[in-house]
Amino acid sequence: MSKSHIHSKGHDRAMINRLSKSIGHLERVRQMIEQGKDCAEVLIQLAAVRGEINATGKSILKEHLSHCILHAIEEGDEQKIEELNKAIDMFVK
Repeated sequence: MSKSHIHSKGHDRAMINRLSKSIGHLERVRQMIEQGKDCAEVLIQLAAVRGEINATGKSILKEHLSHCILHAIEEGDEQKIEELNKAIDMFVK
């Protein structure tokens, strides 16, 4: 879908770390279900995972707007803006 991306220093590493944290948290939720933990506890943990993923998505969006989309606007690349709009629609569902 995209050509090369240039992000601010450390952004990709930070996103990988956040996603790793979310994956670990989700794994713990799976274990809670396997152990028969209370449904309310599981739902609270799932809400925390959803919050982490949403925060990661928000950070990626901000980075994309300040670098990739800014560059696309400077280059007159309307396709990039259309791609972003589609991605936002899918993420916000």
